[in-house]
Amino acid sequence: MKADMSHEIPEGMNPDAQETWPSKELISSFLGDFDFEFRPGEDSFIPGDEAAMAAARQFRDVLGRFASGVTVVTAMSAGQPIGMTCQSFSSVSLSPPLVLFIPAKTSRAWPLIQRAGKFCVNLLAFEQAAISNVMATKGIDKFESLPWKPTESTGSPLLEGVLGWIDCTVHSVHEAGDHYVVIGRVQEMGSTDAKDPLLFFEGSYRRPE
Repeated sequence: MKADMSHEIPEGMNPDAQETWPSKELISSFLGDFDFEFRPGEDSFIPGDEAAMAAARQFRDVLGRFASGVTVVTAMSAGQPIGMTCQSFSSVSLSPPLVLFIPAKTSRAWPLIQRAGKFCVNLLAFEQAAISNVMATKGIDKFESLPWKPTESTGSPLLEGVLGWIDCTVHSVHEAGDHYVVIGRVQEMGSTDAKDPLLFFEGSYRRPE
């Protein structure tokens, strides 16, 4: 994919990340009226015949056997907080400190996060399942009555009561099927006294036993 050199590189972003940016036209299409928002365990439309849909269903079900934590990735866009629920989060590298999250190409929040060039990964505690649901819902003010404060490093929203948080700038972006793999360069991080993580397993929220 060719870089669009008319993009302005946000402060703190690796210039190489620009090589993997979608075109302005594609980003604009992302910001249109999509009907799909990610929710943990929600079915996605899979084009194709019954065999293809069965294979996709098996893929989802088998991968659903892998228990994951639940995060909310946040950023600021035009002075307003934005956020998205994301299960697909992982550490990548210790030196330099890198993490990744994987937004769907249909995500409405990701183009805004990409434009900001920085984000905060909030690690949800078990008591925050409602926040996960809200952040996976479209057409509402996700931050209404939700306590948060800006991080010192990037100014991205840090949610109250999370297990921990990782504040990042966008390091690189890679296209991967119907998702993007977003690599973040860690700028600042921290943890809290919260104990139990919010887990997702076989389509349901779980608490560690």
